[in-house]
Amino acid sequence: MAGQRAQRVAAPLRLQVLELLRQDILAAEFTPGERLVEARLCARYEVSRTVIREVLRQLESEGLVTTVANRGPVITELTVFDAKALYEVRCALEGLAGALFVERATPEQREQMGELVRRFSRTYSKADLSERLAMKDEFYDILTAGAGNPIIDSTLRGIHARVQMLRGLSMQAEGREPETVRELTAIYDAAVVRGDAGAARAACEIHVRNAAATALAQLAAQRSERQRTDVG
Repeated sequence: MAGQRAQRVAAPLRLQVLELLRQDILAAEFTPGERLVEARLCARYEVSRTVIREVLRQLESEGLVTTVANRGPVITELTVFDAKALYEVRCALEGLAGALFVERATPEQREQMGELVRRFSRTYSKADLSERLAMKDEFYDILTAGAGNPIIDSTLRGIHARVQMLRGLSMQAEGREPETVRELTAIYDAAVVRGDAGAARAACEIHVRNAAATALAQLAAQRSERQRTDVG
């Protein structure tokens, strides 16, 4: 893996490395269950062990890294059961957030959603994975802020952190790109254009169910490939 030296300007060094390593994990530069050896990470990002340890602690709090006894930090490996459970909760909460957005969102938040959906539709096919994930994060930020429920907001943030890698899988799947654009447009149409809380809830739930189906299929294929490799 090629080194990616963090620039010692602007954001603090730790934050730069945090973003680089997070992006590499989401882009599947590391495999689920792979050990994260401090010395290798220091060489890859050209920083000290102290910085790497701080970054790994943060990524562990986000659910992207897990510390395993006698192995140390590894890339989190979600089971199919874990992934299904996360998507079930996410589906229920995002559906509720969509309905509440209709009732509580400010005119500014409604306009922000429209601008984001239009930008997403216009640039999605040309954007790289990190840019797509950033736009999706922005969409969820607008949705949950407009829902006006801090419990939904904090709970979904924890869930989204744990499914980030699965989102990366689903968004890279062939044919998923235009579906995602249509689904986010449908949420905007229901929540903002028509102001229909029931339709907004349903559109949010459909989006999560479709993302879940794609991600779980990709996860199963990934596991099968690793098993064939191990046997071979």
